[in-house]
Amino acid sequence: MKQKVVIKLSAVHDEKSRAKAMKTAVGVDGVNSATLQQDKGLIEVTGDGVDVVLLTTLLRKSLKHAEVVSVNSVEEKKKEEEKKKEPEATFQYVMGCPPQYLYSPCSPYQEPGCSIM
Repeated sequence: MKQKVVIKLSAVHDEKSRAKAMKTAVGVDGVNSATLQQDKGLIEVTGDGVDVVLLTTLLRKSLKHAEVVSVNSVEEKKKEEEKKKEPEATFQYVMGCPPQYLYSPCSPYQEPGCSIM
């Protein structure tokens, strides 16, 4: 199940703390993407089966304060047009020998009979 987790962080003012927060968030199993909103101090993590408690605990260890704002499930947009199966092309292989025509190498002007005499 895909889910979107928003966590409020305390101190993400300098580049070092932002990099530390991103590295910690991306390191958790199941995380597909993470975005950091610097003006609000929020980190938004999207992933499949993300452990929110583990993520929050790791962020608290690295940044001293982290609070879960929301956890929402993300519905994947299924496009019916993409799911329509195109008819599969069928190939027909015909195995066989080409027709063979037999002919005699004799010329039509040859006289019948024995040629030795």
